[in-house]
Amino acid sequence: MQKIFLALAFLISLNAAAQQTLGKLTVEKIMRHPSWMGTSPSAQQWGADGSLYFYWNPDGAPADSLYFISRNSTQPRKATPAQKQALVWENNKVYNRAGSAFAYAQNGDIFYTIIKTGKTIRIVKTVDIETNPQFSFNDSMLVYQRSQNLFAWNIATGETMQLTRIQAGTAGGPRGSNARTDSDNAQEKWLKQDQLKTFTVLRERKEKKDATDAYNKKLPKEASLKLIDIEDKFLQNLSISADGNFISFRLFKSAANNKGSIVPSYVTESGFTTDIAARTKVGQQAGSSELFIYDRLSDSLISIKTTGLPGLQDVPDYAKDTAAKKNEKALARGLNFSNTSWSPTGHTLLVDIRSLDNKDRWLATWQGDSSNLKLTDRQRDEAWVGGPGNFSRGWIDDNNVWFLSEASGYSHLYSINILSGVKKVLTSGQYEIGDVNLSKDKKFFYITTNEVHPGEKHFYRIPVAGGKATRLTMMEGNNEVVLSPDEKTIAILYSYSNKPTELFLQDNEAGKKPLQVTSKAQSDEFKTYPWRDPAVVKFKASDGAWVYARLYKPATAGNSKPAVIFVHGAGYLQNAHKWWSNYFREYMFHNLLADEGYSVLDIDYRGSAGYGRDWRTGIYRHMGGKDLTDQVDAAAFLSDSLGVDKNRIGIYGGSYGGFITLMAMFTKPGVFAAGAALRPVTDWANYNHGYTSNILNEPFTDSIAYRKSSPIYYADGLQGHLLMCHGMLDVNVHYQDVVKLTQRLIELKKDNWELASYPMEDHGFVEPSSWTDEYKRIFKLFEQVLKK
Repeated sequence: MQKIFLALAFLISLNAAAQQTLGKLTVEKIMRHPSWMGTSPSAQQWGADGSLYFYWNPDGAPADSLYFISRNSTQPRKATPAQKQALVWENNKVYNRAGSAFAYAQNGDIFYTIIKTGKTIRIVKTVDIETNPQFSFNDSMLVYQRSQNLFAWNIATGETMQLTRIQAGTAGGPRGSNARTDSDNAQEKWLKQDQLKTFTVLRERKEKKDATDAYNKKLPKEASLKLIDIEDKFLQNLSISADGNFISFRLFKSAANNKGSIVPSYVTESGFTTDIAARTKVGQQAGSSELFIYDRLSDSLISIKTTGLPGLQDVPDYAKDTAAKKNEKALARGLNFSNTSWSPTGHTLLVDIRSLDNKDRWLATWQGDSSNLKLTDRQRDEAWVGGPGNFSRGWIDDNNVWFLSEASGYSHLYSINILSGVKKVLTSGQYEIGDVNLSKDKKFFYITTNEVHPGEKHFYRIPVAGGKATRLTMMEGNNEVVLSPDEKTIAILYSYSNKPTELFLQDNEAGKKPLQVTSKAQSDEFKTYPWRDPAVVKFKASDGAWVYARLYKPATAGNSKPAVIFVHGAGYLQNAHKWWSNYFREYMFHNLLADEGYSVLDIDYRGSAGYGRDWRTGIYRHMGGKDLTDQVDAAAFLSDSLGVDKNRIGIYGGSYGGFITLMAMFTKPGVFAAGAALRPVTDWANYNHGYTSNILNEPFTDSIAYRKSSPIYYADGLQGHLLMCHGMLDVNVHYQDVVKLTQRLIELKKDNWELASYPMEDHGFVEPSSWTDEYKRIFKLFEQVLKK
């Protein structure tokens, strides 16, 4: 009997070991729910007490996945419900200038915390929702927003006063029969004068009233809280200056008659088809915005003007010929007041202004002397203004501002004195600055850059005045850093090409060794496979540019020597890097392909992030131009340098990658034998305004750009084998796109194509069954076409 039990135990142990071994990769294995791979920490956040909180789920819990480490122990512990409820995320906190207290909004009320004692005061407890706490009146008051108005809580006395009277829909209301008016006609004026001459009582009463009014005007009084009517507009960015003298706000009015779209949902609980309300399409009418400043001391309202800004009537290059032919005068372009921020101690307002065509960005200041703005910096791009950290700017002190700009061709850090206009270049070179944070003592900037390599991100400290930057992280890959409140420690979410993200702690000094805090990113099963570390290589494109790529080499090439090129999505995104990719499913699929004898290349084509302004805007007015020829050049690199059979190259990708796949299959005959286009854009006139208008302008102003860039116009060029996959609930790239292209392929009598539809999926698939079905089809396509 004992032998039987021992044999059973041995078999059970063998079975358990087999279950933990991944073995040969299959689509079914790698497309399971991602939890099989392990669990990575995310969203690290320092608490006011020095504890570090982060989301993590080593236990596979359904909801309670918040963990923390304390000052005294680096052993991760699960946060209690009370800790989770009490935690205030750092981006919700507003600190006073001394850094001794902070305020925050939570559950619709405002709280004030004294850091030294840890004491928290709930300053309001109402059924109304209070938001947007700000320190003002030289930090003596805490100002917050309720509905559309500002209120101030006196920190010393606990008293509250209302600062504004803003409401909608009061102007133009009905007047009563006795309503006064300043527009009396001549007959009415004569009648009034005659009444005063005729009746003594009327004359005496008027004289008494006039005398009372004159006396009352001389009395000292508080601000009368001028009633500000915003009519049918939306109030935004309500904010008070540090000295409490001025209040700024933006009024936004939505454009009328913009037609939305719908996405039908066929598989529903009710059994009836329902419609999902979705976005408008490119070319929609733009809303309008106005910027106002309320002067509390004079109880007056100032409407901010932009008339002094340079370039307000500049015509974009693409439209100059058309305007000249029509002999049209240049008109002032539409503008948007996007962001504002007050100086640290006074009342100078920094204003970020964008042209609606997004070819200009102005930074300007208002200093309390008129309704006009003073130019701080202008950034102009004939394509579109953008880049990493493009919305980043802030105050160093009351006279100096910092900002990021691509003026040099790469995103770099600048400062400017708003009084003298002297600008300093704080960083320079062929690399990009991403995140920027100013130290509490305002002596240093903490910046994240890819200076070491386009595919690495590191954390640096640089003096505010400029100079040599000190590199603080040394681990090769991606270092996503959050600085502790006392700025003595950095928390690093770190990953490498074949190593998912883990959490590390390090002293905030150069050369210090990081301490690993978590170690559950790779499950035991995941660790049993030798995941490739794809080489980051580069090849020369046909126009001489160097293109970076990730290369997966096959285990054994075999006789057929096939290859696949993967096209990442999102357009402005980077995937030829040295960190764990958001495309982790595709990464595992590429390992599977390499095991099956394929060479796989994943390139950062024109338009990708990480390589500067000209690379970013290389697709302007022609998507499917240089971004597509980069794929063609990649195919040539595979055959010329790696011995791949040029007749056995496939291409695939999702979203923008699906679009590029279609353009490749339609316009580059013979280069790609097979392509899988996942959730692809087929007609850019169907896509959203914010993304598309930057790159292609608008369909009715630049129809040539849309005609050149939309695959539906080139469907007759299909020669190879095409697979299309699309979620029917896609509210980003609508299912309508692939339906329209399907009809074109039917009309053109094209062969060797198929469409797979997913009734329960949006743009990003969530169901493992959908991922599995999609990638089994992709793998089958490549196996049948590229290896036959």
